[in-house]
Amino acid sequence: MTLAVTSAAAVAIGLLLGLLGGGGSILTVPVLVYLAGQSPEAAIPSSLFVVAVTSAFALLPHARAGRVHWRVGLVFGTAGLAGAYAGGRLAAGIPTPVLLTGFGLLMAAAATIMIRSCRRPIRPAPHAGRLPVLAGLGIAVGLVTGLVGAGGGFVIVPVLVLLAGLPMTTAVGTSLLVIALQAAAGLAGHLQHATIDWPITLAVTALAIVGSLAGARLAAHIPAQLLRTSFGWFLVAMAGTVLLAQAPAAARHALAGTSGGRLAIVAGGATLAVAAARHVRTCRASTPHPR
Repeated sequence: MTLAVTSAAAVAIGLLLGLLGGGGSILTVPVLVYLAGQSPEAAIPSSLFVVAVTSAFALLPHARAGRVHWRVGLVFGTAGLAGAYAGGRLAAGIPTPVLLTGFGLLMAAAATIMIRSCRRPIRPAPHAGRLPVLAGLGIAVGLVTGLVGAGGGFVIVPVLVLLAGLPMTTAVGTSLLVIALQAAAGLAGHLQHATIDWPITLAVTALAIVGSLAGARLAAHIPAQLLRTSFGWFLVAMAGTVLLAQAPAAARHALAGTSGGRLAIVAGGATLAVAAARHVRTCRASTPHPR
């Protein structure tokens, strides 16, 4: 059962990367830790390997379709290499609970961006450029990538649309170029002090590649705004799970170890599911389908 769930999750990681230019990478660490059984210390560099290789494969069909802006992507991605490498080196000196708490907060922030994108659609800037700003943002996103093993596509895509003036479909393809560069740099930083479980990592990578190629083919046919909003609600649940796992033992026992706490978790989950369903339904009604 665990193997089947892990395999499905690995395909989903690639599917989201290929379809949205981000989102799948932020699931890689939880999948490797909670489903594949890796330690957090091993999961972060393994995640960077999965993300770098999968993004590179997903980039190919987008590039063939002309949905990659190479100049903008290389400026943003190259600027982020230093940040990603520094993040990978800094991770060795930061306690694992701190890293995972930061990761949970990062997922919560990503969820907010994705959910709000339905009512506040991302609109291209009237002019392209602002490369110095892109370089600075690339460094900041790269630092996050190296620290917690997340590719940062949920930040990269809006930045490419708002500050570089790229159309949404081009931003998705360009984001994959940036993610591949920054994840590879973060991995290089981690390799100085980390050991990767190669059999599990390569298996997850292979399944993610399959999903990424399918996602890239679907990118022109499914409203990315609607998918991004739906995924945002899923990230809310994932962020809650990761943050709960890092909470003090007394708090975890109060929630998971008592009947009242378990009832509160079920009620909270049901409320979240209802709110998500209503929001996604509203978003679907207001989202134009691609032609």
